[in-house]
Amino acid sequence: MRVLFASLASVGHTYPLIPLAIAVRDAGHEVHFAAGEAVHEPLAAHGLRPFRPADSFYEMYAEDLAPELDRLQPDLVVSEWGVPGAAVAAVRAGIPGIWHGFGRMIPAGIGLELPTRNSEAAGRPHLDICPPSLQDKDFLASADRIELRPVPYSGPAAASGSSRRPSSRPLIYLTLGTAFGTPELLTAAIAGLAGLDAFVVVAAGRVPVEQLGDVPDNVMVQSWVAQANLLPNVDVVVHHGGSGTTLGALSVGAPQLFLPQGADQFANADAVTAAGAGLRLLPDELSPDAVAEHVRQLLPGHRGGGYRDAARTIAEEIARMPAPAEVARHLPEYAERR
Repeated sequence: MRVLFASLASVGHTYPLIPLAIAVRDAGHEVHFAAGEAVHEPLAAHGLRPFRPADSFYEMYAEDLAPELDRLQPDLVVSEWGVPGAAVAAVRAGIPGIWHGFGRMIPAGIGLELPTRNSEAAGRPHLDICPPSLQDKDFLASADRIELRPVPYSGPAAASGSSRRPSSRPLIYLTLGTAFGTPELLTAAIAGLAGLDAFVVVAAGRVPVEQLGDVPDNVMVQSWVAQANLLPNVDVVVHHGGSGTTLGALSVGAPQLFLPQGADQFANADAVTAAGAGLRLLPDELSPDAVAEHVRQLLPGHRGGGYRDAARTIAEEIARMPAPAEVARHLPEYAERR
């Protein structure tokens, strides 16, 4: 079987698809991956045959992918929610397809087309990596869903990265992702966290490390962190609320403090806090003191036991979801749908 994956060319949209793509490859199928060149390196490292369709760099339209479908003649197209054009191109070519989510069903009004409302590809099944207890209830009730366990992925360089805990003190991980961080926001969060009796690892992301100035001895700032390696050792995650970090923290049962800035982050924060597995600070509430006080509530040995228990309950739910290898075994059944 030949399977074509397609996604927006960003870490947050491509990385959630890689574990399944690898599992499909390991099951003996031929895998190709349509995406902009920004994410080709990790895809190529796993033999996933990345290519850039037509003139697409970040987004992808049906017209971009149509010639590639004629060339490759895939048996199945797996299209990420952020590229509805890929799903439409598959429908027009008469090729079976599946949507692939990157978290909760995206809310309306954040700049992405809702796949459930796409006029040409709305009825296709969805690979859903969000645990059902956190998923949008309307989506759960109405969509043809294939549960798939979210598997954190950090890129090929992470395989050689250390997973050793850097301190005997509680470990706090601070990240604002690759698209939403600012020096002001990171500096405020670091100032609050530095005063806690904990060790803080900061992934600066888009913010140049030098713009953050000198930091205390209990804070380590890096431009990039092998998140999948670090998360199993973390006690609290402080982050923007991106789907990848949200699900990664939940997978290891770590409580979270959300500092949402845009996109689907507010919805993710609402779902996790409603489940009792974390807290949030809205932009107008954020200050070093507020960050410190909220994280103090989440740390072990403080009032964070309830948050930690709730996070571990969701981690157990995630662990029961089908692994990528299991889902990959059943994908040929969907290739037979016309």
